[in-house]
Amino acid sequence: MITMPRILLVGLAAIFSAYHVVLGLYSLAVPPSPWPSVVAMALYGAATALSLAPSASIRMPLAMAAGNLGVSTVGLILVLTQLDPRVDNGYATWIIGAVGTLMTITVVRQRPWFAWGGIAIMILTVLLWSRDILELPALGVIGGPIWVGVAHATTVAIVRASRDARLFERAEQRAAEWHAQEEAEFFERRVRLGQMNRLVEPMLRRIVTSNGRLSDEDRQECLHLEAAMRDEIRGRRLLDDAVRREALAARRRGVEVTLLDDGGIDDLDRLEHARVTAVIAKEIGESTADRVVVRTAHHDEEVAVTIVGLRAAGPGEGTDPADEAQLDLWMEVPRLGDPAAAADPPRSKEPGAE
Repeated sequence: MITMPRILLVGLAAIFSAYHVVLGLYSLAVPPSPWPSVVAMALYGAATALSLAPSASIRMPLAMAAGNLGVSTVGLILVLTQLDPRVDNGYATWIIGAVGTLMTITVVRQRPWFAWGGIAIMILTVLLWSRDILELPALGVIGGPIWVGVAHATTVAIVRASRDARLFERAEQRAAEWHAQEEAEFFERRVRLGQMNRLVEPMLRRIVTSNGRLSDEDRQECLHLEAAMRDEIRGRRLLDDAVRREALAARRRGVEVTLLDDGGIDDLDRLEHARVTAVIAKEIGESTADRVVVRTAHHDEEVAVTIVGLRAAGPGEGTDPADEAQLDLWMEVPRLGDPAAAADPPRSKEPGAE
């Protein structure tokens, strides 16, 4: 989108460029034939209009910069070859100022080498035409290099300032992200500590009041609470109040419960996450396996969570180490589902089991 300052600058450049064309039209009677000057005006006007036209990038296309250089060279030849350097030509040498203006526009559009090349060609052409270096200031040759030099320095300063502004913006964005991450981690730690405090506070009070003399049941309960604390670290989004409650109840029944969240369900929305954790809580609560492992799948898979139930082999079921644990439950909870599927998700037990 073009802003007001850019429109103002483009307008000033257009007016200043048109001024040279007006001077050329005013002095058409000076050269023997006006048509070379008219052609030079047409080329100059077209090059200027293209250079000032709105574009997606401020940097001038390479072909346009080369075209400006060619227009400057051809315009100088067309106009100066029609003039006598030994007489006062007045405004008939308008092409010298026009080339300086076109090269200033070129350097502002971030093509400095083409701009300085055009200035060098202008100076060399005027020297060959006038054959007197002292005539350069009177012909207006000095103004072109000055304008291009000022524009070049200003453009470099603006580009550097813009680059520094982008660097500062990225640094500020990273600082804001770091601050947000720190706040999120602080909030997460506070929530986890609050949950653990509510969970283990009764047992800690019992340990204090009994001076550390605990019964076997209390010691076993401490192991269950330790596993629950480990769930908070490794289980992350696999947990909600229902999953915590069913996992603790399963451990008290003697089931070994392992919850592993590898980040595969971080992108689920609130409803889908609630559906998945409801299935996890239901299966842990109803499981008859000796060990239940719940693990998230990869984030780009259709499966959100895999639930595996293992049952120890009974007496006489074999002595092979491969038979020490038998598959009792295998379930894949889909990442996306409808309410009917959420109520009774697809499940499978070991092959051949009914």
